[in-house]
Amino acid sequence: MSADFNLTEFLSQQYLCESLTIREVQTLLEFTDEVVFKKHAIIADIGEVGEALYFVIAGEAALAFEADGKTTEMAHAKKGELVGEMSFFDREPRSVRLVAKSPDTRLLRLSRTMYQRLRVEHPFIAVNLLEQAIVSLDHLFRRVSKDMATFSRYVTAIKKTSK
Repeated sequence: MSADFNLTEFLSQQYLCESLTIREVQTLLEFTDEVVFKKHAIIADIGEVGEALYFVIAGEAALAFEADGKTTEMAHAKKGELVGEMSFFDREPRSVRLVAKSPDTRLLRLSRTMYQRLRVEHPFIAVNLLEQAIVSLDHLFRRVSKDMATFSRYVTAIKKTSK
């Protein structure tokens, strides 16, 4: 990131860290590492069990799946959003692919090992992370539900006009 980008300051302004002190944000950063992906790079793939969760600090990531040789993007995660939390917490294989959508998608990566340490050493920070994961999953569910409802209305309208 550029020299004038202050990661601690950026994070302290995000929902994930809004109730944390600056020192707690710095502590969280000590448990993460920054990873950078080029556009179209696969961050996490279908079938993998999530061994890390990611917080977007620059760029954008997409949740996508393939069917009949065609890739469909079902959601996007922008700066300030958490991704990869479902497989990370339930330890089930991923059902979608996480792909970088920007030329330099920058993420903070929290590995399972570091998360386990964080839970023991700094439970208040871990609780904030869990709350962010719940909110993130809720937003995803609401977006997908809205898209499905729109699609259902569209299909119903087509059926009515084709009779």
